[in-house]
This record gives sequence, C-alpha cells and structure tokens, in this order.
Amino acid sequence: MDNKTVLIVDDEAAIRDMLRVALEMANFRCIEAKNAYEAQVSIVDDLPDLVLLDWMMPEVSGIELLRRWRRNPDTKKIPVIMLTAKAEEESLVKGLDAGADDYISKPFSPRELVARIKTIFRRVASEISDSPISIDEMIMDPSARSVTITGKPVSLGPTEYRLLEFFLMHQNRAFTREQLLNNVWGNNVYIDERTIDVHIRRLRKALEPFGYENYVQTVRGFGYRMAVPE
Repeated sequence: MDNKTVLIVDDEAAIRDMLRVALEMANFRCIEAKNAYEAQVSIVDDLPDLVLLDWMMPEVSGIELLRRWRRNPDTKKIPVIMLTAKAEEESLVKGLDAGADDYISKPFSPRELVARIKTIFRRVASEISDSPISIDEMIMDPSARSVTITGKPVSLGPTEYRLLEFFLMHQNRAFTREQLLNNVWGNNVYIDERTIDVHIRRLRKALEPFGYENYVQTVRGFGYRMAVPE
C-alpha cells in the first residue's frame, strides 16, 4: 500500500495537518484541499487513490461534492471516506446514499482511520472470482460488478454490493453482526454494529422491487443470513 495517494479535504488546517502526519507515517502520499474548489482542482490534476472528505465545508458541502464526483465517470469509483461530526443514523444514510464508501465521526483516532483506509485498499486490490454467483434468479457477475434479477439490473451502493457478495458466497449460513463487520469491513475497523442494520435495510430496499427482500433473513437473537424463503 506504500505510495498510495490520499486527498485530504477539510477546511480546518489543524485537522489537515493531523491527518497528513498520521497518513505519512503509514507511508501514504498526501495532497490537501481546504474547500470544494481546491478539491476539484486536485482530483483533476492528481487523481488520488482515496479521498478523505469533510462533510461540513463553506459554500459547497462535502456531500454535494461527493454527489458531483459520483456523476462523473472519471471520479465515480474513487473510494471516499466522509469525515463528519454528524453521528445520527439519518446523516449516515444520507452519506451512503450520496456514494460514500465509509464514514468516521469526529473526534476520531488517526490509528482507526488508517486501519479503515487500509481495509478499503485491500478490498479494491483483492482479486475476486470472475464466475457468476447466483441464488434463484439473482445473478452477481463479479467481473462486471453487477447484479441482475430476472435479467433486470439491481442498483446497489458499494457497501451493499460487498455485503450481498459475501452473503451469496455463504448462502444459508448465519452470521453475527460482528462477523459481518470483520468480513465485509475488515478486522481492526471499529464501527458501531448499528451500521450493519442500516446496510441490511438498504440492501433489502434495493431488492424489494424484485420481491427478493426476504432473501436477506434476520436470525433472531443472532444476526443475518441469505437463503431462499420457504
């Protein structure tokens, strides 16, 4: 992971300095921006491998900037971690809807942030099988990173895709929230287990138009699994 470039976007110089020091100690290369304009210039001039994006910025917010990037073919796949003081579930959902790969609430541990960044880079770099995975008429094509049901595309966010991929590779097996966090988010990433519930709801909502929402089953007192409903 050495020499990976991380763009730090935050209007507070002290936070940028703290993040730069922590990331450089972890052997990442850093570029900085204090607002949306500088961030846009940086992302065009020196396409980063990952962006740390502050939610609250003057003029153009981080969430609006993220939406713009996700609409642009050149930037839509860049991993983005939102830095936010907003810890409420509604804010989390809004960030995920805009296309964030992860979020971390201020104040946060630089060590935890570095662990999350490394987890995302491992995910991006990991090689996945090109063979389609299916359950009934749901088909996941890892080579195209696409999911279809009865031939129709299913719209999924990046985290919901990874969660569904894990479920499809382990059909009929129940997992605790902790196991899902470790397998989908990675070890040493410390986030509230309620994050799993948010993503499960989002995954079910994406499957609902096709009548597949009940394939993601709650195992009472334990966790979740994916299986064909009886």
